[in-house]
Amino acid sequence: MGTFCSVIKFENLQELKRLCHWGPIIALGVIAICSTMAMIDSVLWYWPLHTTGGSVNFIMLINWTVMILYNYFNAMFVGPGFVPLGWKPEISQDTMYLQYCKVCQAYKAPRSHHCRKCNRCVMKMDHHCPWINNCCGYQNHASFTLFLLLAPLGCIHAAFIFVMTMYTQLYNRLSFGWNTVKIDMSAARRDPLPIVPFGLAAFAATLFALGLALGTTIAVGMLFVIQSLALLAQAGVEWHDLSSLQPPPKLFLTCYTVSVKAQPDFKMKIILRNKTSIESWIEEKAKDRIQYYQLDEVFVFPYDMGSRWRNFKQVFTWSGIPEGDGLEWPVREGCHQYSLTIEQLKQKADKRVRSVRYKVIEDYSGACCPLNKGIKTFFTSPCTEEPRIRLQKGEFVLATRGLRYWLYGDKILDDSFIEGVSRIRGWFPRKCVEKCPCDTETDQAPEGEKKNR
Repeated sequence: MGTFCSVIKFENLQELKRLCHWGPIIALGVIAICSTMAMIDSVLWYWPLHTTGGSVNFIMLINWTVMILYNYFNAMFVGPGFVPLGWKPEISQDTMYLQYCKVCQAYKAPRSHHCRKCNRCVMKMDHHCPWINNCCGYQNHASFTLFLLLAPLGCIHAAFIFVMTMYTQLYNRLSFGWNTVKIDMSAARRDPLPIVPFGLAAFAATLFALGLALGTTIAVGMLFVIQSLALLAQAGVEWHDLSSLQPPPKLFLTCYTVSVKAQPDFKMKIILRNKTSIESWIEEKAKDRIQYYQLDEVFVFPYDMGSRWRNFKQVFTWSGIPEGDGLEWPVREGCHQYSLTIEQLKQKADKRVRSVRYKVIEDYSGACCPLNKGIKTFFTSPCTEEPRIRLQKGEFVLATRGLRYWLYGDKILDDSFIEGVSRIRGWFPRKCVEKCPCDTETDQAPEGEKKNR
């Protein structure tokens, strides 16, 4: 009931505009086509309602549709929960452990991250999903996970109906020749005859719906199972580039072996460990940072309570409302509330040290796939929704990560010290820039430097 009330609040009704996006349009279209065709095929041609099995089957199809749509709209309209604008911890000294978001004019609460798409700091952010046109986070993590689980199961049921419908309706209509296979669609071979004949149009619609159901099962099932590809997209590294990529020695993340060590992670696996996809990535970076600098410290993820059941209950509850308030979290023994944020600050400081200053030598329009920057640059454009930045000759950028033919970084603004000036960051072709001489001279740091940091 609490979840239902949160859906119909006025501010959530204003979010109906989230439906005006290619992700929800495609997702709802697939659900509508598969559900409608499965019910039509079942009632008319495969399992009529006057039979007990047909009635149970029809109720199951309706049940799949209702549960899928309920969790889908919950994930979309209830949303992940956002850090209040202007938020700061109750104890003012705790601000030293937190990052400050200039956009939200607030400190980032533990486990929260700023989403450029939502333009807000999201509580316990996992990722931004284009299919719901919203973030997956604290409030909708359970609904989103259930949607990923129920959608393939419902599509498997629908696919079974489609296959059995075509089999029963086309049986004895097939005639095999030496070189051809013919289908007689003129009359149905069923007693009693169906009210609506299974004609060519019905066959084509059923076959199309079958393709959508199988495609959704594979796509959403992979989304439910594999999380590592999302982490690689955030890191700006692709699988096939890992062995051959040789960017500047100081470039953040490429010196570390974070993405090399990243393994396929299961959605339920990270929930049972009380993590998000971003937090799994942060943990991997922490381990590699410690190993790279040979530090005498151990990073312990603070929110894994040591019990899978306790971790599970923080996401899935009978009321549908997750535990806590999304700002403060229970931590395991030996850790405190800001253990993760302190590690993030360490990684951010190291990122600034290891970033590389570049000078722009060619203009770049900000196109996603620029034709005038070479064929390889065109075909290796990063597969991510992160923006591209427009560059003009003579400007400077600070690169923090990159691919073989692309770099990601911040444009250095002359008036960046003025309060209110937003950061300009994104991808740009490596061909358009050259490393500044001052950075080239300092690339070869003494061997003892990295050990003494």
